[in-house]
Formats: sequence, structure tokens, C-alpha cells
Amino acid sequence: MTYRTIIVDKAEGVATLTLNRPEVLNAINDEMQRELDAALTDLEADDAVRAIIFTGGGDRAFCAGADIHEMARKAKEGGPQVEESKRIQYSWHIAACSKPTIGALNGLAYGGGAVMAASFDIRVGCETTSIRFLAASYGRVNSTWILPMQVGLPMAKELLFTARIVEAKEAFRIGLLNHLVSGSELLNKAQELAGRIAANDPRMVQGIKSLLMSHVGSRWEQMYRDEAEARAGRLAPTPVLEGFKDFLERKGRK
Repeated sequence: MTYRTIIVDKAEGVATLTLNRPEVLNAINDEMQRELDAALTDLEADDAVRAIIFTGGGDRAFCAGADIHEMARKAKEGGPQVEESKRIQYSWHIAACSKPTIGALNGLAYGGGAVMAASFDIRVGCETTSIRFLAASYGRVNSTWILPMQVGLPMAKELLFTARIVEAKEAFRIGLLNHLVSGSELLNKAQELAGRIAANDPRMVQGIKSLLMSHVGSRWEQMYRDEAEARAGRLAPTPVLEGFKDFLERKGRK
């Protein structure tokens, strides 16, 4: 499929999805929302894809958030506005994507870009990465459903109440970034992580992600029982001679 606002590349089990509006700091317009949603649907259906990397085109920003100019133009024209539920649906799709997602945050991630970043399974940043949850400053609300799981409730409250900038070192310290590397190594680190994920059993990787998501808000004992139930059914262990084949070939007793 051909896209106008994103670029999708695939290689060795890993898809790289690039937000491709660098002239406006990769701001998310209605077209990009639709294309992100469609691309994720296609990638989820592609069994050859085992991990997805998101990054931004250009060297200034990962994503500056919603395209405010488009929103303002539509408001002035009095035309139909995209329903808020539809506007944010792609964020849920990213968070709930069946394939593991990695954000290579090559610059600022503000507003909707911060929401998107928080929705990834893993985030890699560099010295130019900065994150800002801007909603409260614009008379809006978002990220209450995802940010506390990344940084804890007290820090989520601070970042959402103040709408302040979180620079790269702080983002790494509070857990908003999994890894902090130099800009020249950003994509390499993301690709390394994606490659490690892609080398594992995709049924189990995707099953683990599904379990982790279903556990949110559950009692501890229920988490244990859900995992046991999955092992007895849809995530039944791979047969020993198949699952440990490489180990046995390397270290099998003679």
C-alpha cells in the first residue's frame, strides 16, 4: 500500500514505520491518523513482521503532536470535525497492537506525539529527545490511561498537571525511556532490540504482550491464574525437542 504521510519498510522480521511530515515536525493530521491505523492493521496481519519500530522523519522531531493548523482551519471553515473518539483511536491501536512496538524518539515528542510515545512497548531516546504532555495547557485531557503505567501515579500527575518539558536524562531516570543513547546510535539500538524480539517465538512474544495487557487492573492471584490458563491452552509450551533444539545441539550431553 502507498502512503503519503508515513513510510513503512520491512526487513528481517522488523517493520520500521517513519512519520513523514518533517516540514511540520511530523505533526499528526487526519490523513496520518488514517494511514497509521491502516498500516498497523496490515503489519499485524503480516506473519513475517515480528516487531515494529516507530521513528520520525527529519532531524528535529519525532512528532510535534496534532496538526493544530489543520484543526484551526477546519474550525474556521465550520466543516465537520473529526470526532474525538475517532481522533484518538489510533493511539489505542498502537498501544494494543499485537506486535511489540519500539519508539526511536529522534527529537521532541509533544502533545499527541507524547501520547504516541507513551503507547509504545519500549522507548529509545537520544540527547535531542524531549517529551511534553501538553493537554492541560490547551484545555484538553489525554494520557491518563497510559502514563501512570510508565512512570507511576505521582510522576504522571506532575507531568500531566504541569505540562512541563521532560528532557532526555530525566525521561530515562523516571522510566519514560528504556534506553538513552547518542543520536548516531538511536536507530541501531532500536533495531538491535527489535532483532532480539524477532528472533524469539512470535507466538509467545505476542502471547506475553496480550497477557501483560489483560493483567492491567487485575488482582495479583488472577494474573497468576490467567497465565496458568494460557499455558494450558493457547500458549501451550513448544515441545522440548523443538523449543530447546539449539541448546541441545550446542550443549547436549554425549
